[in-house]
Amino acid sequence: MRRAIITLLVVCQSTQALIFGGIALFLPLIRTDLGLTFAQAGTLAAASNLVYALMQVPSGFLADRFSPRTLFLVGLLGTNVLAALFAVLTSYQMMLVNQAFSGFFRALVFAPGLLLISAEFPSDRRATAMGLYVAGGFSSNILLSSVGPLLVGHVGWRWLFGLFAAAGLGTLLLYRRAAGPAVPKPPSDNPVRAGDLPALLRHRIVWLTGVIQFARLAVAQGFTFWLPTWLVVDRGQSLTTAGLVAALGAALTAPANYLGGYLSDRIGRPLLVIGGSLATLAIGLALLTYVPGMPAVLAVVAMISVVVQVYFGPLFALPIAVLGAQRAGLLSGFGNFCANLGSFAFVYALGAVKDATGSFRAGFVSLSVLCLVALLAAFLARPQAVRSS
Repeated sequence: MRRAIITLLVVCQSTQALIFGGIALFLPLIRTDLGLTFAQAGTLAAASNLVYALMQVPSGFLADRFSPRTLFLVGLLGTNVLAALFAVLTSYQMMLVNQAFSGFFRALVFAPGLLLISAEFPSDRRATAMGLYVAGGFSSNILLSSVGPLLVGHVGWRWLFGLFAAAGLGTLLLYRRAAGPAVPKPPSDNPVRAGDLPALLRHRIVWLTGVIQFARLAVAQGFTFWLPTWLVVDRGQSLTTAGLVAALGAALTAPANYLGGYLSDRIGRPLLVIGGSLATLAIGLALLTYVPGMPAVLAVVAMISVVVQVYFGPLFALPIAVLGAQRAGLLSGFGNFCANLGSFAFVYALGAVKDATGSFRAGFVSLSVLCLVALLAAFLARPQAVRSS
C-alpha cells in the first residue's frame, strides 16, 4: 500500500503539471487563436505563477498546522476544474482570471504534497523523496510533448485540456481511496504560529537558499515555457519537432530529479550537487542561442535538461536539515515563494524581451547570469551547511 500511495502522489503531481505544460507547448496555437502578443502570452503563465508564489507561505503554514492531505485534495480538485473551464474560454481576460485562480489551487498541492511524500520515507532520505515528487511533473511532460503535437491537429488544444482535467480528477479519486480520509494532526506542545516565519527569516541559510530558489524556477520555467516557441519562431521548426525536443528534455529531467536527491542523500553534500548544477546551467544557457544547427541545439538542450531540476531535492532539504523538520512546511513554502517570484519575473520578461528585441537571446543569456548569482549564494551557504552536518 505504501508504494501505491507514493505512486499516486507522484501521478497526482504529474497530472496537474500537464496543465501548465500544456499552455507552454500549445502557446503558439493559443497565441494565434486569441491574437496575443508575446508579452500577453507570457502573462497567462505569469498570472498563475504570481498567485502561486504569494500562496506558498500560507500553504506551508496550513500544511504544518492542519492536515496536508486535505489541502492536497482541495488543491487538486480546484486545479483540474479550472483546467476544464480553461478549455472552453475564448476571452484573453477570462483566461487570465482562470490562470490566477489556478495558481491559488496549485499552491495547495505543492507544500502539502512534499510533506505527504516525505512522510513515506525515512528522514535521511528526505531529498530523495522530494526529488521523486517533482519528477512526476516532468514525467507527464514527456507524454505531453511526445503525443500532444500529434493529437492537437485532430482534436484541438481545447479538447486536450479537457482530457487533462478528466485524468487529474480520476487520479485524485484513486489517491483518495488508497490513502483513506484525512487524519487531523495530533495536538502539539509547540504548534506552528504565524510569528514563526519572522524567526526563521533571521537565519542566513533561509535567505541564501531563497536566492538559489529564485534562480532555480526562473531558469526551469523560463527555459521550458519558452523553448517550444523559440524553436518554432526563431529556429523555424514545426510544432511537432518542438514537441519532440521538449519531450527529450523532459525525459532527461525526470530521472535526474530523483537521482539528484538520491546522490545528495548518499554523499551528504547537497551544496556540491547544487553548485555543479548551477555552473552547468550557466554554460548551457549562454550557449543555447549561439550554437548553429539542430544537432548542436539538441546537445545543449540535453545538457540543460539533465541539470535544470537535479538539485530540487537537495535545495529543499538543506534548510530543513539546518533548522529542523518541525517547520518543514513553512521552510518549503518560503523557498517555493522565492522560486515562483523568479518564475513570474522571468517567464514574463522573456516574452517582453522577445517583443522588444525580436529575439530570445538576451532573455536566455540573462538566465545564465542569474545562475552565476545563485552559484555565489551556494558558496556563501557552505558554512551553515557544514555546521549542520
